[in-house]
Amino acid sequence: MIALVTGASRGLGREVCRQLADAGHTVVGAARSPEAARAPGVHPLRLDVTSPQDAADAAATVAERFGGLDVLVNNAAITYDTWQRAESADLDVVRTAAETNLYGPWRLVQAVLPLLRASGHGRIVNVSSEAGSLAGMGGGTPAYSVTKAALNALTRLLAAELRPDGVLVNAVCPGWVATDMGGPGGRPVADGAAGIVWAATLPDDGPTGGFFRDGRPLPW
Repeated sequence: MIALVTGASRGLGREVCRQLADAGHTVVGAARSPEAARAPGVHPLRLDVTSPQDAADAAATVAERFGGLDVLVNNAAITYDTWQRAESADLDVVRTAAETNLYGPWRLVQAVLPLLRASGHGRIVNVSSEAGSLAGMGGGTPAYSVTKAALNALTRLLAAELRPDGVLVNAVCPGWVATDMGGPGGRPVADGAAGIVWAATLPDDGPTGGFFRDGRPLPW
């Protein structure tokens, strides 16, 4: 299995790469600084998910170097804007967050989709957050919450459209994890990453169009 993981230079992305590599998969760790994504068993790749050209180049590089792609993990994300409220939010901050949190995964899916279709058992994992769940959404963190809710909607659309191709598409909330974004006090990074790896390695009869944490469904 060949997997491409974005945001692979630190935190969850780096740990997802490690777990997939330890399981014997060929792992491409993508980050704006490829040197920061370098790790045992991980092939670093330069990728800024906000750049259409970078997305196209990444797809071409993966096809040329590895001959295909089975898994895309859209992990890169920014802007946990605890200082904002929706009523007064700086929309430039929201727009910038959307470029990474929504349009980044969307453009990368479009770029690598021919490879995932050719795989015959493609998997797309959108790393989301319960902050994007409409069922429990309150106030605060508007840029992060709205872009993650939109990523969840994209997950549903893609799952329905790609089901005939055997591509399973799911959103995963890793929970509150002790990363640079999550801050201290969260659960171990390895625990959060395990749920992402679970979705990346689902069997062909596994779920699609779902929202999960630790392999269990979450409300949308």
